Amino acid sequence: MTDRQPLTDLLPTTPAAPAPATDPAPHPAPDRRPRRRWPLWSALVAILLLVSGLVMVLPAVVARDGAAFAGVVARAENPTTRAARLLAGRITGQLDRQSAALLAGDRAGFLAIAEPAVHADLRRRFTTLRALQVTGWEARPSGLPTEAGRPGEWRLTVEFRYCFVVPDCRTSSVLVETRWRGDRGEPRLLALAGSRTETQLAGRAEWQAEALPWEVSELVVAVGGRTLVATTPALRKRLPDLLARAEAAAKVADRYVVTGSRPDRYRIYYAGPKEWKRWYGGDLPGWAAGYAIGIGGGHRDIVVRAGQYTDTAVDELLRHELAHAASLPDNDRWDESAWWLVEGLAEYVASDGRSISRYDGLSATRRLVNRGWNGKLDSVAPADDASPLRVAGNYGISYLAVSHLVARFGEERVFAFVKAVIHDLRIPRQTAEEIFGQPWSTIHDGCVAYIRDVAG
Repeated sequence: MTDRQPLTDLLPTTPAAPAPATDPAPHPAPDRRPRRRWPLWSALVAILLLVSGLVMVLPAVVARDGAAFAGVVARAENPTTRAARLLAGRITGQLDRQSAALLAGDRAGFLAIAEPAVHADLRRRFTTLRALQVTGWEARPSGLPTEAGRPGEWRLTVEFRYCFVVPDCRTSSVLVETRWRGDRGEPRLLALAGSRTETQLAGRAEWQAEALPWEVSELVVAVGGRTLVATTPALRKRLPDLLARAEAAAKVADRYVVTGSRPDRYRIYYAGPKEWKRWYGGDLPGWAAGYAIGIGGGHRDIVVRAGQYTDTAVDELLRHELAHAASLPDNDRWDESAWWLVEGLAEYVASDGRSISRYDGLSATRRLVNRGWNGKLDSVAPADDASPLRVAGNYGISYLAVSHLVARFGEERVFAFVKAVIHDLRIPRQTAEEIFGQPWSTIHDGCVAYIRDVAG
């Protein structure tokens, strides 16, 4: 699954720049001038003076030369860069005060660093973050401020690192574009603009333009032993039922952690029509009903689309998306050729042990298999503009393939295969014989034969 893997409606989901380095201490070049031969008595006098006055003379020399060196550096630094560096330090102090106020529940302190024009936005953020039970919050400049075009105004990217519910969790990150006035007194926050979230791709941290739910929406929240569920005030009545279903789904998903530890909390956002189009960019196929998106720190936010689903469909959707959060690695580096394995495992978890004959997408799968499927698992990922019926068939093929592997080889070896292909980025033919004792071509053909048999 990529950063965001949708589930069909028919189916029951740069690091902060380092702080500016201090100027290195000077390393004087060795003195290579020829030395005079002093008379012996002069040498003795020098030794006596050195013994008696060394402690006083050396500090004075060092202080004098150090001050001179610092003066040279200050004169050499670009005045704009020097002003930006000093302003970044002052803004850091303001951000520290705001972070402490948020964690202490001090709304007035949280607003105090900003101009009144920003207060409405900050009040909503404060209320929502407190509802989400924020337990960790750090803010640091990412790079230096740049002049904003108006006298005394500066732009600055700020990195926020945060935890919800669980103290001392691995923090997730978001970069936020901000604007400050810094020409007099303490810097003042003038505006908050677009944000970017951290993802890992090919071993590198990348930042994608997104709108996090708690940044742009007022939220009401319910927290259970394993899950956090949030939605908008308009959908508040759904919270108790959603929390109960999410807790039940978490108990199932916890059994399918492929490697490492289980998520500290599954974070689930229930999106109304407006929020579905806005949260995390909202660029989703029309057939999507949910997705799980990596946000850094080993966390995946799960977004579920509000709709007229049956209770069974909601339960399956939650198990599917929570399975992604439990089984996928931090960095999303696999390609579409492994889509069948990622989604097939999630569908297997969603089915929760039910027989193949009771799989809701079976009729759509039969239709797709009997109307021209090419028999290749690595090309089963649906197009964004595919019809819901075809997408249901794509998911069904993936489900049947993983179910067949589990039936033949057991969950433990299938988990090892998922780890090798999805976590370690080994292609199936490199690892199938090691794990299953057979070449991948034989394993693949067995899956295809099973799928055609079930769909016949």
